[in-house]
Amino acid sequence: MTEIVTDKTLEEYEAFIASHPKGHFMQSSLWAKQKPDWNWVAIVKRDGSGKIVGSMAMLIRKLPGIPYTLMYCCRGPVCDLNDYDTILDLIEGAKALAQSFRSYCIKLDPDILSHRTDIRDLLVSVGFRLLDDAKNFEGVQPRYVFRLDVQGKTEDDLMMHFSSKTRYNIRLAMRKGVEVRVVNEEGLDDFSRLMIETGVRDNFVTRPKSYFASMLKNLGEHARLYMAYYEGIPIAGTLAIHFGDKVWYLYGASSNSYRNLMPNYLLQWNMIKWALEKGCRIYDFRGVSGDLSEDNPLYGLYRFKRGFNGDFCEFLGEFDYVVNPVIYTAVGVGRKVMNYIMKKKYMWKNRGKAWKEKEPTQETE
Repeated sequence: MTEIVTDKTLEEYEAFIASHPKGHFMQSSLWAKQKPDWNWVAIVKRDGSGKIVGSMAMLIRKLPGIPYTLMYCCRGPVCDLNDYDTILDLIEGAKALAQSFRSYCIKLDPDILSHRTDIRDLLVSVGFRLLDDAKNFEGVQPRYVFRLDVQGKTEDDLMMHFSSKTRYNIRLAMRKGVEVRVVNEEGLDDFSRLMIETGVRDNFVTRPKSYFASMLKNLGEHARLYMAYYEGIPIAGTLAIHFGDKVWYLYGASSNSYRNLMPNYLLQWNMIKWALEKGCRIYDFRGVSGDLSEDNPLYGLYRFKRGFNGDFCEFLGEFDYVVNPVIYTAVGVGRKVMNYIMKKKYMWKNRGKAWKEKEPTQETE
């Protein structure tokens, strides 16, 4: 049996996911504040003594024009992965919620690594379908990430763990006078401008300034905006989140200019040091492509993150439990069309805002 989290049990729920090894900021009610167009509902299971042993938080969004919703559980469930009974009870609780909210689909992308084929088979056995392999960020969340074990490490330990090229580039940035500061709200104008520049350069759609502003407000002390400066000029920035025993690198932006000063390496190093300060277990670099061929346009991102010598991790992937097949098919087709149109409009609108000049990138000693 499961129960729905209420105002009375919310603090207990938050303490559970913050302390659990599988806890994730996207399972927190804090993240729900960042998604005001979605309803947030969490369920928990308790053991015989009344202690929470498992949880799943769902974001639920109504489709425009029709009386159906999408239910999305990001990086849940949070529980002992060997406790199949708890996993199954949480799924049954989610299915009951889907009926209440007229959800056409329950989407699940758990924080479970790909070698746990037993969990994959368990989900399939209760009606979930594993979506096609997503190599290049086709899913809602990245299927492939780099994670760095920082537990019990010192700064010297980690620096020596990095590749020689990465150590060199961190020190180069410091030697050349790049300065990294935690700026938060006062740096949003510069960060937003650099995000547009990065999106146009690398051909992806970015979030507006208002989204990053609300993230800093909603997550409070859990979020930090870092900016790198050279002679007072903002040249790169990152946004990181700390929750429980992890720090995540969530967004990054950089100018087309000054890339030879290696500000992105120094930004990563500062976020890793935040993880150390917080006594974290993991620093998560987030997504890379699963296609590791050197001719892949995303290979440079993989090479950059690989230099910090974290663990290359593949998650099980994205699962859908289809409640209404007709609506599911129609929404899937419509989403592909809309994503294509939105990307084309974005690139057309912002192409003139990006700085065009480029300087060579120094990546070797």
